[in-house]
Amino acid sequence: MTYLETWRLRAEFARRLSDLYGTEVPAYTTLVDVSQRVNAKVLSERGASAERLGSIGRVTAERHGAIRVGTPAELAQVARIFGALGMSPVGFYDLRDAAPRPIPVVSTAFRPTAAPELAKNPFRVFVSLLVPEDGRFFDADLTRRLHAFLSRRRLFPDELLTLADSAEADGGLDTGRAARFLDLAVAAFALSDEPVDRGWYQELEAVSSVAADIGGVTTTHINHLTPRVLDIDELYREMSRRGVEMIDEIQGPPRWDGPDVLLRQTSFRALAEPRRFRDADGTVGSGELRVRFGEVEARGIALTTAGRNLYDALVAEVDRRQPGSTSPRQDVARQVWSEHMPRTERELAAGDLAFFTYEIDGTRPLDGTAPPAGLSRLLAEGWVVPRPIVYEDFLPRSAAGIFSSNLTSAGAVTDTGGGVHRDAEWMSAAIGRRVQEPGELYEAQRAESLRQVAAGLGLDAIHLPGDELSSVAGGRTAHGGVR
Repeated sequence: MTYLETWRLRAEFARRLSDLYGTEVPAYTTLVDVSQRVNAKVLSERGASAERLGSIGRVTAERHGAIRVGTPAELAQVARIFGALGMSPVGFYDLRDAAPRPIPVVSTAFRPTAAPELAKNPFRVFVSLLVPEDGRFFDADLTRRLHAFLSRRRLFPDELLTLADSAEADGGLDTGRAARFLDLAVAAFALSDEPVDRGWYQELEAVSSVAADIGGVTTTHINHLTPRVLDIDELYREMSRRGVEMIDEIQGPPRWDGPDVLLRQTSFRALAEPRRFRDADGTVGSGELRVRFGEVEARGIALTTAGRNLYDALVAEVDRRQPGSTSPRQDVARQVWSEHMPRTERELAAGDLAFFTYEIDGTRPLDGTAPPAGLSRLLAEGWVVPRPIVYEDFLPRSAAGIFSSNLTSAGAVTDTGGGVHRDAEWMSAAIGRRVQEPGELYEAQRAESLRQVAAGLGLDAIHLPGDELSSVAGGRTAHGGVR
């Protein structure tokens, strides 16, 4: 009996979902085609350096999707489905205070967490959860009616959830059950043709288009599916040349002549899709909604806490300079980056600003000197080679920028209502699974590589820049030293 192990289920689900979305949103197929053409061009021009942040096979297969749910119970069910695919919740993102427009959701991303699993298939899904209790968006009456509406719907059939639990427990499914699981899972994220209650949808849309897309319909659906591209600026230009309307700018760090860090994203604008609507008199008529768009991303190097602090400071500096400038934001950002961001990977590594794994440099001549214990000197003296760790996660400001650029309604936020507390701990309890902190995962990768380097060089410890020396009994000390 053929058995589909977890990563193969994940890869097949990603492929099927991509096929589905391509039939629903044909412009997505164009986006994928342009991405692959751009990637092939970059690979031919740059050679091996183009694959420094992932093999072309991985980059070509890579996708991230996005869905939206309305209740913690629905989010917990989503977690079971993605758990069957070897995907765990990573990162907590609160978009309720995000610029340029607050959005009444909190989010996490489900993805593989182990490096070998990411290399096999790095599929990830950004999942947003509506917060109907937040008084800044919803008054008490609307909150009550939203809860009542959401409690009546059922997004995922019991058979799908049962198969998901079996797949997670057993590390996969036999061929027959795998096919059934994939059929049900993909169907759960397809766009429904069930009529939308026009009045209810419009009432929610006045608060937020995202709230209407979540709480104004009886099903969920894939909102976008995102390929990865090696040159997002070239893709943006090519999509525009093909007549596809793109959002105004690329979100995230600027293009510049130094290392790419974190995440750059853009999208084509949400397309008008025909939908059926039910009016107050019970009649069903036609209309359209603009809720789904085509996003694309370019990934860079994961930053440490110090690196993220620097990044945040640079973004704030761009915000400060932009109002008085006649230049596009990306040009202002490029200037700020050139003034303050290290220009090489080695500088990022030596300053403990970005995450790398490390290998002993076997080409270094043996001159009888003993290797130093500090990472900065090991780098400077050529003892080790840094390999960048790809940033696998998301940026709240960029996500909000993409969302806001595709909203059909400005929405309404009031300062008179009270907010409601949500954080990673709350979300972990709500879904019954720990929401992992991205930095912990990158740190674990780096720490393991440094332990191996220490053993190979005969060192008792390797410490990071500014850290106290620590012994290599395993793990990270209170001072941050790798041991």
